[in-house]
Amino acid sequence: MPAVDVSAAMRRASDWSAMSAADRADLATALRHARVARNAHEEYLASRTVGERLADRIASFGGSWTFILLFFAFLLAWALLNTVLLTRRQAFDPYPYIFLNLMLSMLAALQAPVIMMSQHRQTDRDRVEAQTDYEVNLKAELEIRALHDKLDALREAQWTALVALQHEQIELLRGIVAQRGAAVPNAGD
Repeated sequence: MPAVDVSAAMRRASDWSAMSAADRADLATALRHARVARNAHEEYLASRTVGERLADRIASFGGSWTFILLFFAFLLAWALLNTVLLTRRQAFDPYPYIFLNLMLSMLAALQAPVIMMSQHRQTDRDRVEAQTDYEVNLKAELEIRALHDKLDALREAQWTALVALQHEQIELLRGIVAQRGAAVPNAGD
C-alpha cells in the first residue's frame, strides 16, 4: 500500500457527500491503512530545546506550592531579619524594604516571560493534540461510514435475493396450480 498523505486525505474526506462512491471507497481504503494516532506529548517532549526545557522547569516550579511556601518563608525571614536588625540600627534593607521590592520586581520581570514562553508551547502542544484528535475522529467516522455502506450493500443484496426467491416460489406455485388444473385466483377477487 503506498504512503498516504493523511492531511490531504483528511481535507478530501471533509466533503464526503460531494465524493463519488469510488472516491469514497479509495479514500476509506487509503485511510484505513494510514496511522493517524500518535502520542503528541512524546513528540512535544522530544522536540524541545534546552532553553525550552529550562523554561518549562522554571514555570513548573514557579507555579508549585513548594515555590509559594519557600518564597513566603524567604519574605518572612527577610522582614523579620531586617526588623530585628533595624532595632539595633544595623539593617541592610530598612523598612519599607526598598531593596526587597527591587528584587521582587526583577524576579517578576524575569519570571513572567518564562511562564509566557511555557504557556505558548503548551498552546502549540494542545493544537497538535487537537489536530491528532480531529484526524483520529475523522478516520473513525470514515470507517463507520464505510461499514454503513457495506451493511447497506449487504442488505440490498439480501433484499434482491429474497425478491428473486419469492418470484421463484410464486412461479413454482403457479406451476403446481396449473398441473392440478385449477384456476389461479387473483388477489383482488
